[in-house]
Amino acid sequence: MTGRQGPAVSRRSLIGAGLGISAAGIAAAGSGQALAAGSGSAGRATEAGPLSAPARGRAFLAAAMDAYPDHGSIRLTQSYTDQAGLFSTAFTYDNALAILAHLAARRPESLARATALGDALLYAQTHDPAYDDGRLRQAYNVGPYTFYDGSLQPDGFVRADGTANVGTQFGFTGTAVGDMAWAGIALSALARRTGTRRFLTGAVRIGEWIERTGRTDEPLGGYKFGVDGANQPLPFTSTEHNTDLVCLFGRLARLTGQRVWLQRRARAEAFVRRMWEPAGGFFYTGTNDGVTINKSPIPEDTQTWTHLALGSRTGGYARALDWAVAELAVLDHAGRTNSTVPAGQSYEGVTFSSASLVAKEDAPIAEGQPKPDRNGVWFEGTAHLALALRDRGKRGDEARARRLLTSTERAQELLGAGQTVGGRALPERAGVVSASSPLDTGFGFGYYPYRHTGATAWYLMAAARFNPLRA
Repeated sequence: MTGRQGPAVSRRSLIGAGLGISAAGIAAAGSGQALAAGSGSAGRATEAGPLSAPARGRAFLAAAMDAYPDHGSIRLTQSYTDQAGLFSTAFTYDNALAILAHLAARRPESLARATALGDALLYAQTHDPAYDDGRLRQAYNVGPYTFYDGSLQPDGFVRADGTANVGTQFGFTGTAVGDMAWAGIALSALARRTGTRRFLTGAVRIGEWIERTGRTDEPLGGYKFGVDGANQPLPFTSTEHNTDLVCLFGRLARLTGQRVWLQRRARAEAFVRRMWEPAGGFFYTGTNDGVTINKSPIPEDTQTWTHLALGSRTGGYARALDWAVAELAVLDHAGRTNSTVPAGQSYEGVTFSSASLVAKEDAPIAEGQPKPDRNGVWFEGTAHLALALRDRGKRGDEARARRLLTSTERAQELLGAGQTVGGRALPERAGVVSASSPLDTGFGFGYYPYRHTGATAWYLMAAARFNPLRA
């Protein structure tokens, strides 16, 4: 359960086939670009008292979306703070989550932001520099920067020629089915909330691209991973991706009234169910070849998202949440090997996968990166576990979810101070870091203590009891 089997590929890893950058370069730039943070007014106490933890999370999402005011009104949200070394990278997945978190807030200003981000995804879909087939890329640039090799990236999200600014510098040029599915989920949620046709049209185009590109008739079935930056198909099939499609295709069936989407939903769901391990009570990660199930590592999100999408409230698949709680639980503090948590603080939650718990503590996660803490808390996963427990509602689930959210709120309060977005100070104590300490996912990449759009968005949805995966 804890070895490494098959290629180290995940939805969150680089799937571009173009120019890459070494992890050493990312780490070096990240450590050298820190700016002193001032006091953002959005994070200060008001006459009515200090802002709540969700309000500060929303303030972070707003600041990350507004970081480049001189580079166009069509914009996406920067995914990580500058210190992560990814500059103005805006991952499609993170922006889909930001849309959903804004919708969860049910505030007029949040709806306006969700709508603007949805329109930006539609712009990317219709202004790709090479394709007009409904796809979105793994990530985009949203502001100017000087790359590690000294080359200038001068544009905002919309380039001077009107095309969307694809993240070629890091090789974020491929298209993953999971990223596309989340974008479609976000657009369909906007269509349902606003009644605006253009969002449904964009979501349908995403669904059709996935059907054309991802559908497989291999023995295990389902929908495959997507394409790399050279538009070459990737051979893997992911439980997580197909779980996303259960929601997306179900939404499209409801919103369009077309039964073909129910057939496609059934195909994706059948693959997910084939990944179930009844003896252990968990879902495997997927397959590399369409024939053999990958039995290691076992990730956290295939346990929580399956529940959120399938709605298994009692028995059966709901046991996957109990597996995640029991098998992936971690407690991080300064006494842990390679921990970066300050003395006197501790954080509880879950890690990324079974492999994270046995990561090599004497070797860096990747070239130029720090050594991993086996007890590092993955706050994105901790938040969607809290949400799934709240959704399930068994005895003790709410109390456990509340502890996980309290830990996440403490991280927002205390971790990641002084970080910036677009060189600008963030609101005080705003934004959840992706991990309490450097952690190795077991899939060839790591998470680090940088404030993160995705982790913050999942926290906000969990705090609001907003399930983004229920069709």
